[in-house]
Amino acid sequence: MSSATLTTAGILLITVVTVAYGGLTLLMHLARRKAGYLDNPVRRGLWTAGHAHAGVLVLFALAVLPYVDQADASDGTRTLIRVLLVSAPVLMPLGFFLSVVRPQDTRPNKLIWLTVIGGASLCAGALLLGINLL
Repeated sequence: MSSATLTTAGILLITVVTVAYGGLTLLMHLARRKAGYLDNPVRRGLWTAGHAHAGVLVLFALAVLPYVDQADASDGTRTLIRVLLVSAPVLMPLGFFLSVVRPQDTRPNKLIWLTVIGGASLCAGALLLGINLL
């Protein structure tokens, strides 16, 4: 693996700690019956989605990273693919969490658009990698 891919993998592995912390936080909200979480289905649903997406997208990015070095692409394109793949597990969960940050929020704010940007980043990175592997 190239040093750029190893660095990207290192960054993604460090984010696993934040995903684990997020899971612990959600568990504590449940165990302590925290007001603003259990009684707010929108917030509970979006935070659960944020945690789930973070974990799955980090694993996805780690799984496809070895293919980046195998792609028939320029160094700039490989860098773009790495950035796009790392952006998705950061932006999507941020959108879910920050769109209902206050316990009384019952509707997502405009930061929910970070999920769309993260999804677009994921699709662009996967498509770009796939095309360059063919």
